[in-house]
Amino acid sequence: MFTPVRRRVRTAALALSAIAALALGATATSGAAAAPAAAKQGPTSVAYVEVNNNSMLNVGKYTLTNGGANVFDIAVIFAANINYDAGTKAGTLYFNPNVQRVLDNAATQIRPLQQKGIKVVLSVLGNHQGSGFANFPSQQTASVFAKQLSDTVTKYGLDGIDFDDEYADYGNNGTTQPNASSFVYLVSALRANMPGKIISLYNIGPAASRLSYGGVDVTSKFDYAWNPYYGSWQVPGIALPKSKLSPAAVQIGGTSQSTAASLAARTVSEGYGVFLTYNLDGTDRTADVSAFTKNLYGSAARYTP
Repeated sequence: MFTPVRRRVRTAALALSAIAALALGATATSGAAAAPAAAKQGPTSVAYVEVNNNSMLNVGKYTLTNGGANVFDIAVIFAANINYDAGTKAGTLYFNPNVQRVLDNAATQIRPLQQKGIKVVLSVLGNHQGSGFANFPSQQTASVFAKQLSDTVTKYGLDGIDFDDEYADYGNNGTTQPNASSFVYLVSALRANMPGKIISLYNIGPAASRLSYGGVDVTSKFDYAWNPYYGSWQVPGIALPKSKLSPAAVQIGGTSQSTAASLAARTVSEGYGVFLTYNLDGTDRTADVSAFTKNLYGSAARYTP
């Protein structure tokens, strides 16, 4: 019997202090308009990149041998953190030095992907400090955090935010356990702040099961949701259409090529619209990537250093 492996080892650095308030000043733009990407038929492919160890630019190095389209449509910066702010007694946004370096060098780390038509999204997850998306003490504190997120998207010219409710360690620093209202307030405020941007859900943790409160259901405010267990098939428990869901999850270099191929084939045969991958590194992974692109798009992949 196959037992899914927990999705990844956390590598985002533990914060030593809470983040200072985001500087408001001139915002970054995405520069030149994205060049039209070569067309392809099939699911949206997502690539998480551990930026503590790898470059975001790796996402743009894979194209399909038939037609030259990008293999990956969305690149996820993994990861920023939600830290505990002792002053507000709520979560605040933190970037470890590696994430900060990617953001500060958006012109060379983010813009080249966007110019190829690849969306770049920032993942945010807990940091063992007791703060998470599901335990803001008030609607106001949730809205403050939502503004930190949307300000970041604007400042660095990103395409959206990905929520990953892991490693919060609810209860640390005297924080409360998850409540029913917090994530609904947060997602509602974030969607209002950035109506045209991506909001995605890594379907794990207390926040993922708290999508409705006080007559408000935020399910429709998400663009995508995906399975958090690599090497497995698990339909996310959120009422989005199949076109926005990834039941398949693959760790590149960690999931066997036969399993990746099988998951890709099932994605297509069952009509799902997203295929999730994790841990794209700087190694030539043509064989691993082709294992799923052949079934997703009818083409092998090409790696261009």
